[in-house]
Amino acid sequence: MDSYPQKKNHLLEKMSLYAAQDVVIAFSGGADSSLLLKLACEAAKETGKKVYGATVQTRLHPAGEIEEAKRLCREMGAAFVLLTVDELKEAGIMDNPVERCYLCKRHLFQKILEKASELGVLHVLEGTNEDDLHVYRPGIRALKELGIASPLAEAGMTKAEVRALAKEYGISTASKPASPCLATRFPYGTELSYEKLKQVEKGEAFLRGFAFKNVRLRVHGDIARIEVDREDLTGLIEHSEEITSYLKELGYCYITLDMEGFRSGSMDINIDYK
Repeated sequence: MDSYPQKKNHLLEKMSLYAAQDVVIAFSGGADSSLLLKLACEAAKETGKKVYGATVQTRLHPAGEIEEAKRLCREMGAAFVLLTVDELKEAGIMDNPVERCYLCKRHLFQKILEKASELGVLHVLEGTNEDDLHVYRPGIRALKELGIASPLAEAGMTKAEVRALAKEYGISTASKPASPCLATRFPYGTELSYEKLKQVEKGEAFLRGFAFKNVRLRVHGDIARIEVDREDLTGLIEHSEEITSYLKELGYCYITLDMEGFRSGSMDINIDYK
């Protein structure tokens, strides 16, 4: 297995090759895509080519990300491109199918590819890392089918290594917690609506107000199951009265604490992805 310095050099070489032409980065504003955007912009300084940060405005992700993405593009020297989609209506995921991530990724990246074509850009890059290849990520199949490049994964960069390199480059989102789409808060087969998604978004925003780093509000009918990091469980209990009151105001009947704590992909535990 390559060492971190070897992976880093491999990644930088890849980005120099991509920056030999104008390039589009699928840019969410998270640590992975921020690192890609930064490396592309640094490489483009040598080639004189243009880097576009393509951000998709979607109601399946928490609001407030767009302005940050726009700011980061400006700071790094990329041209900001905003695309608007309605996945629930357009991507066939209203019933939150097991293949939701595949259907959604395919729809979103088809939109990005169309924009890249308008801009005369051949290559679209995105931020899948090595760790993503070993968990349930059906969207990766869509990326491969569409010919989207994933330089971080190709270089073998793990999430921890991505964060380390992002810190080396002084990227402000290096330690930013992951923010997967709000549909991941519901069991597969649940009928989704923007009202339900907004409920979850409000609930998680309230919980983050107590300075919990990782927060998930998983919804099982009228039950709200809270996940925070294990070291934050005591703090959650200390604020249980006000948390329970607020979440009940949102419409949940039963408020529960997941004793296992936060874990990414907890709705995927019965999915056979191997």
